[in-house]
Amino acid sequence: MLLSHRDLEDTTIYLQSSGLPAQAIILKDVSEKPDTHPKTPPRKGFLRSFVRWLVIGVVLLWSLAALILLAARWIDPPSTAVHIQRRLQAWIHHTPYHEHYKFIPLNQISPDLQHAVIAAEDARFYQHHGFDWHEIQIAAEDDLEGDRTRGASTITQQLVKNLFFGTGRSVLRKGAEFTLVPVAEFVLGKRRILEIYLNVVEWGPGIYGAESASSYYDGTAARNIGREQAARLAAILPAPLKRRPERMNNYSARILGRMRQMGW
Repeated sequence: MLLSHRDLEDTTIYLQSSGLPAQAIILKDVSEKPDTHPKTPPRKGFLRSFVRWLVIGVVLLWSLAALILLAARWIDPPSTAVHIQRRLQAWIHHTPYHEHYKFIPLNQISPDLQHAVIAAEDARFYQHHGFDWHEIQIAAEDDLEGDRTRGASTITQQLVKNLFFGTGRSVLRKGAEFTLVPVAEFVLGKRRILEIYLNVVEWGPGIYGAESASSYYDGTAARNIGREQAARLAAILPAPLKRRPERMNNYSARILGRMRQMGW
């Protein structure tokens, strides 16, 4: 019930004449507007909470990957996502799997092998900062024409993919890779990037790194690999589970030609 100002005064006088303090009555101002703010539906609140935690999780995973890259400046990777992926595939399909992986310093890898891999995989490795935009443009044009014959991934991109994402392809993976490549370039530098890549890259079924590949295919150490052997080893990197060095006559000849053009 709404009380007028005169009614309030009369009530106060009555209470005082009855010996009761005026403060004993609590009047509610019915003129207050009710709370008209709509409550958030439970489903919408759940979605907001889910998105918030999803973002937090992504940021934490990205931070962990960045810390791993920083640690890789001094610590040789004991394994990679590709190594783990191949083990899981062998376990799922009940096939035998024997891993050959030995990390060696870059100065124990033949310069010819270093040059052959760069010529085959990333000719502008020492000029770009993680992305070869010229090659990306060429690949995009080839895609539009339906005549794509090569990829545009740099050695840095391939290293990040090997370390964290395996061989799968997705837009999410590309997005995460895009953000981690500059980190790798900044914290590792070209020499360390090349050293890690040559040691962890897949060179055949269960064969990882230059030392294991040299021993498996040529029966020698990586430091002893010559130009012809190096070009053949580099030629199988785009499809290491399908190609064999002795079958790479044409492609290895093109790699040798690129090496000569680059002054190697």
